[in-house]
Amino acid sequence: MTMTHKKLVSTILLLFVFLTLSLAQTPRKVFISVDMEGISGVVHWEDVRTTGRDYNLFRTIMTEETNAAIIGAVAAGAKEIWVRDSHGTARNILPDKLDKRARLIRDWSGAPEGMMDGIDHTFDAVIFIGYHAKAGTPDATLDHTNSSSKIQDASVNGISLPEAGFNALIAGYSDVPVVFVAGDLAICEQVKGLFDTIETVSVKEGMGNAALCWHPSVSYDSIKEGVEKALKNLSAYKPYKMKPPYTLDVKFLSEVLANDAAQFPGAKRTGPWSVQYKHDDLMEMIRVFRWMY
Repeated sequence: MTMTHKKLVSTILLLFVFLTLSLAQTPRKVFISVDMEGISGVVHWEDVRTTGRDYNLFRTIMTEETNAAIIGAVAAGAKEIWVRDSHGTARNILPDKLDKRARLIRDWSGAPEGMMDGIDHTFDAVIFIGYHAKAGTPDATLDHTNSSSKIQDASVNGISLPEAGFNALIAGYSDVPVVFVAGDLAICEQVKGLFDTIETVSVKEGMGNAALCWHPSVSYDSIKEGVEKALKNLSAYKPYKMKPPYTLDVKFLSEVLANDAAQFPGAKRTGPWSVQYKHDDLMEMIRVFRWMY
């Protein structure tokens, strides 16, 4: 083989390696879970309920924040995008206004994955839009943990988690990392404390019961840019996991609720309002948690 041939072969091999690495880091399939309490401008429970006078406004903003995430994902190379409407009735996002490059999951199937229903190992990344902080977080907008009427706090293996934490564990069960979170400043700070690496966009900052909000168009631009940045750096993110066995501790808002939850086989009361459940399988623990609330 001549020197010219050797150089040609080396160049081809280097190009092959470069293309292989580039393809491996390109997000082919992206899962977007969308809640509503963390959407830009939302400050009151009336804003996120179907009976609220401004509900239609905020479901429109919810749809547009989701579109911004879709645009960012496509810009980063995503070829398939699933959107999981994860708030209340799960029928909030406007289907005819959603970017047509995405597929929308509406309503609840009854699967234990809940807000992550549809996730599996075929996805490359997860994005959270409109998320909020856990119950009891200071200066957080509409903070709660899974059920605002039942739960004070919920933790796994001693770590108190917001909904983003539980949902990240479900994604991690399928070896899929959460790469981006948008919501109020409080949830952005919480996920930074939970995940090794995470890209966030704060669309508002809580001020007691009020919030200092960015204009929705500013939020759209920030979400689009943040999602694209996160997905173009996919190798930096790791699935969120904990080691088994999984110990679930839930503190309820009343003794009656705790007593009801303790009726599940294997669950036990650990305090006047507290219940604990242990299992070696993460999804079994998630199923029990969903049953409890």
